[in-house]
Order: sequence, then structure tokens, then C-alpha cells
Amino acid sequence: MQLKPEDMEAVVKRLKRAQGQLGGIIRMIEEQRECKDIVTQLAAVSKALDKAGFAVIATGLQQCLADPEANTLDVASLQKLFLSLA
Repeated sequence: MQLKPEDMEAVVKRLKRAQGQLGGIIRMIEEQRECKDIVTQLAAVSKALDKAGFAVIATGLQQCLADPEANTLDVASLQKLFLSLA
């Protein structure tokens, strides 16, 4: 299934934000910042990535419901993708 770029704009924005956060975490480690601060930022990036993954799957589900004949993924495949994020 191909996801439409216009449907993925919010996901791309979220991933770019996470990319910036990762750069900040690397700098924090290089600057020997407090462990608590680093872990807090790692948790924020992890949550952002999870949300991006769920948004991709939700978009795929919407497309499947809108045009079931045009999509190659079945329910079991979508479920497997969803569970891979857990």
C-alpha cells in the first residue's frame, strides 16, 4: 500500500522534530549533562516515534476503508504492523 504524501505531512513534521531532538540528546551526552535530563529527552523522542508509527498505520487503515479493492494489505497484515510498534 502506498500512502499519499499529503496524508503523511503531519508524520513527516513529527519525525523531523524527533530528528532535532535526537541531535539535542547527542549534544547533551557529549556535554556530559545529567542522566535524568538525557533519559527524559530519550523518552520524549521515543513517544514521538511511537505516535508517528501509529499515525502511519491509522492513515493506512483509513485508505483501506476508503478503497478496499485498491489496497493489498489485509487485516492480519495491518494488525501485525500495529503490534510491531508495541
